Parts: sequence; structure tokens; C-alpha cells
Amino acid sequence: MHRLLLLGTGWIAAHHIEEFGQVPGCAIVACVDHLPGRAAAFAAANKIGTFFESLDAAIAWGEFDAAINATPDQVHKATTLALLAAGKHVFCEKPLAPNHADALAMSDAAEAAGLVNMVNLTYRNTPVIQEARRMVQAGEIGELRHVEASYRQSWLVSKFWGDWRVDDKWLWRLSGRHGSTGVLGDVGIHILDFATYGAAEDIVSLHADLVTFPKAEGDRIGDYVLDVNDSLAITARLGSGALATIMASRYTTGHGNDLSLALHGTKGAIKVETDGKVSKLSACLGDDVDQHRWRTLTPPGVKHNARRFVDALDTGQNGDPSFRRAADMQRLIDAAFESSATKLPVSIG
Repeated sequence: MHRLLLLGTGWIAAHHIEEFGQVPGCAIVACVDHLPGRAAAFAAANKIGTFFESLDAAIAWGEFDAAINATPDQVHKATTLALLAAGKHVFCEKPLAPNHADALAMSDAAEAAGLVNMVNLTYRNTPVIQEARRMVQAGEIGELRHVEASYRQSWLVSKFWGDWRVDDKWLWRLSGRHGSTGVLGDVGIHILDFATYGAAEDIVSLHADLVTFPKAEGDRIGDYVLDVNDSLAITARLGSGALATIMASRYTTGHGNDLSLALHGTKGAIKVETDGKVSKLSACLGDDVDQHRWRTLTPPGVKHNARRFVDALDTGQNGDPSFRRAADMQRLIDAAFESSATKLPVSIG
């Protein structure tokens, strides 16, 4: 039985309780939160036997094999390095770190220690993206020519999730002072991973345009200066020479949380659509190409990230998506910030 420590008891922690609760061979034996009383309340509500108000105290206790790092983004590096130094395997929330250098340091540390390391890129859990990748790798759409990827949200327009103007959990995402790097930092890792994983190719160069729209008088609400990007558009070249167009926005009215990916090749095409819960896979192949006919496909089920992490603990072989993969995605994010600032394309060496 693998004993897991849950580090951080914010809103994402409930997701980890649910996901890991469905995986045999593991148990969350303790939780940590530095805010007074929060770890105790969370432990009681979720029947977790032990709780701590500092990571140092949990590491000193040491009665766990691996940790789920659900802390805020800006402390992922320090907390993860402490866990790795203590010989603990780590399953970390995304993004791994706020920049490529930090993400690379974390990857190097995990690999040097020979510890299992994974990042929770949740859209890998959808069978449709896994099947799309298999089809591309099997040559079913021929040589890849064009990739279209989008991540559409509209909470700056819609009140479906509440009013961002009066809710801290949205306002901080609009303010650099409060740790946000905009829509690129928030969901960029998801759509970049979604696009390149589905295409089974890496980006070798990109040109990005990031836009911040006026949202309030003086671009400020209380302590929140609304200064980070709201929408992004990227054009990129893949290793094969294929062209990719990638976008993400909080202003795509009519969409709550929708990802889409279209993969166009010389013999056919694939479309992937998901909101993380309901997904669709369709393809235009063979004789259907001349008729522009699309057919819906039913992919086989896949293991979720939590299960793959526990499998990796069982085998000692690292799972995917790894820290290294997340660091590669952070490199693309850093390149997009650079490109938008300089208004020039950036090569990914």
C-alpha cells in the first residue's frame, strides 16, 4: 500500500481525494496546510488520520512514500525540492513552475534522485486525445500539415461561474501582483500539451501575440491591478514542418471550458473536442475525404493520471506527463512571452 501525503487543502484538493480514492493500492494518510486550522478541518471532513501545519513537520514525521503537491503555483518549486530531498516521489499540480529554469531544476532534481515525478495535466485523462495521438503515430492521416488548437473560456463575459468583479478566486487571475501570468500562464500549458501531444510532434519555433483588454476603470479593482493577458494567439512550426495555430481566451463568449484540436494530414483529418468531462472524437478518412464526410469514433478507455502515478510507484518506471514534459511546455510558455514582447518569432533550440 502506497502512503500519500496531500500537500495543500485548497479547492483542487477535493479533486485529488476523488481521483486517488478510486485507485487501489494507495491511501492518503496525511494532509498539510500552513493556514491555521485548515488542515485539521480538511482531515476531519475527509477521514484523513494525520495532519500538519507545515511541510517540515510532515517530512520530519516521514510516514509517507509520495506526495501530491496541490500548493499554489509559486511555491511548487520549494516544496517539491524539499520532498525530493527527503526521498519522496511527487505528483505535482500544473504548472510545474512559473518559468522554464525553475521547472528544469525540478526535473533535474527528480531524475537525479531516481524518484517518480508526474504533473497533473488533466486533459491527458480523456480517451479522445490518447486515440488521436495513436492514429497520428500509426500514419492514419498521412503526413501532418496543419494543427488547430483552442482553449475557450468566457468567464470575463459570462456569470455562469459567478461574477469575476467581486470574487477573489477570479480577480487574482487577472493581476500580476497577485501571482498571475494571465491566460497563457493559467491554461497555456494545457493547450500546448494538448496540441503537441495529440500531434505527436514538438514545436520548433513560434510567434505569439498576447492581449490585455480594458476591464475596469483605471484597470483596477481594489488591490487587484488588472494587467495580465486575457487572450493569446500563437502560430508555430512543428518538427515535420507542419504549421500550427493555437489560441486561448477568457473572452470566447458561449464557451465555458472547451478544448478543441484539429489535426489535418495528407490522407485524412481528426477532430478532438472536450470540456474535461464530455468528449468527442471524429475523423475524415479514406473514401470520406473526397466527400468531406466526418464520422464519430469511440475510443477505448484510458488510465487517469492518478492511476498512472500509482502504477509508476509500483514499477519504479516514471509515468507521463513527467516533470520533464512540463518543463518543455514551460519553455514554450516562456518563448511565447518573449515573442509577444519583442514582436518577433522565437526558435525553440
